[in-house]
Amino acid sequence: MDSEQLRENAHKMVDFIADYYKSIENFPVLSQVEPGYLRELLPDSAPNQPETLQNVLDDVQAKILPGVTHWQSPSYFAYYPSNSSVAGFLGEMLSAGINMVGFSWITSPAATELEMIVLDWLGKLLKLPEGFLSTGQGGGVIQGTASESVLVVLLAARDRVLTKLGKNALEKLVVYASDQTHSALQKACKIGGIHPENCKLLKTDSSTNYALSPGLLSKAISDDISTGLIPFFLCATVLQLSGYILISVGTTSSTAVDPLLALGKIAKNNGIWFHVDAAYAGSACICPEYRCYIDGVEEADSFNMNAHKWLLTNFDCSALWVKDRNALIQALSTNPEFLKNKASQANMVVDYKDWQIPLGRRFRSLKLWMVMRLYGLENLQCYIRNHINLAKYFEGLVAADSRFEVVTPRIFSLVCFRLLPPSNNEDHGNNLNRDLLDAVNSSGKIFISHTVLSGKYILRFAVGAPLTEERHVIAAWKVLQDESTSLLGSL
Repeated sequence: MDSEQLRENAHKMVDFIADYYKSIENFPVLSQVEPGYLRELLPDSAPNQPETLQNVLDDVQAKILPGVTHWQSPSYFAYYPSNSSVAGFLGEMLSAGINMVGFSWITSPAATELEMIVLDWLGKLLKLPEGFLSTGQGGGVIQGTASESVLVVLLAARDRVLTKLGKNALEKLVVYASDQTHSALQKACKIGGIHPENCKLLKTDSSTNYALSPGLLSKAISDDISTGLIPFFLCATVLQLSGYILISVGTTSSTAVDPLLALGKIAKNNGIWFHVDAAYAGSACICPEYRCYIDGVEEADSFNMNAHKWLLTNFDCSALWVKDRNALIQALSTNPEFLKNKASQANMVVDYKDWQIPLGRRFRSLKLWMVMRLYGLENLQCYIRNHINLAKYFEGLVAADSRFEVVTPRIFSLVCFRLLPPSNNEDHGNNLNRDLLDAVNSSGKIFISHTVLSGKYILRFAVGAPLTEERHVIAAWKVLQDESTSLLGSL
């Protein structure tokens, strides 16, 4: 690589990205293009001769950006946050520049050792038990997503059981989660060979804010054991609501918070691997006033949070801690001759290839390290608290309008609400809220998403974009009010 050519073109790219952020509010938040739009705009084959970077950037501006849904827009309130920051971007840039493939310690010692150190830092900020730190029998590892995290710990739990009982026990293994769980669990069960009927999604309801009932879990385990099944895996989530993690501390749909301590004791008494997924809400637990939501994590075998959701670290950066690293290694390790080296053979080092599905891995700890150093704990805490306060403000706006209702208690920065149907007809109400969602998203002014709770179509307003200010929340509420007035007036 010619360093001067890199310098020239990288400056152009940084300018382009800086201009993108400067003008991001001018774009429709949700892309308004039709399926297949890009094929009509680009050639059907690659060029024979090189083109200039400026020509490429012109095409990005004119053809690519119209097809982008702008997750970093301050008016993005859908799904969950996907944070970006200058610190995260710089770390990503440095990682791309170094461009190493750190599957084992020897391939780049700094990559492995920095990952161990930075996850110990983050674990201490979350006040995780010492058993999750690299100084003991466990440790942390950066996965791509929470979906990968739940897969690797499910495989570790599965192999731990099959080592004792034999491979023929596979068809009897049972996984438990609430019905608010993310589909990632079901996919992990498919990959892990768990029979579909043995992935038990236990029913929740509004009486517990959609958290999993320990009594219901105990009964399900007892019933399964009595029929010869083998309970082996329980996953709890911190903040979710219909569709994000496993038994949870804060579900994706509604931010339900499962009672970790009670669930963990049930799991331990039955020899079940207990996984806590705090993909979204885990970031808030760096604030002392929210740490209580992961009380009971000491009972867990593994814990996961996504720094790329709400901790200013560019995607992807999903932090996973385990208490027993050997369980992961035994399930996922391969040791072909070409990967052998003195340090690994002597068990002197960590080889992260044995803690994940792929062999190759990027230097992702750089961006998390830079975020933690360039912001510091106090600024990260203020960042989280600001979003929670903005969500609280939005919740107040909704509650003050008699046409709407707040459906579940707001805990962090997610508000679940809906427009009330005039006739109190639920079928009518579902269609009304579906139409409202389509109307506000089609406007391009904001982007929100939905879920279904107890048969009701619910709108979700998730505050968490780095650029969001109070004025964006006020503007979003006005869009919702205007579109609601229009819809109700047409009835």
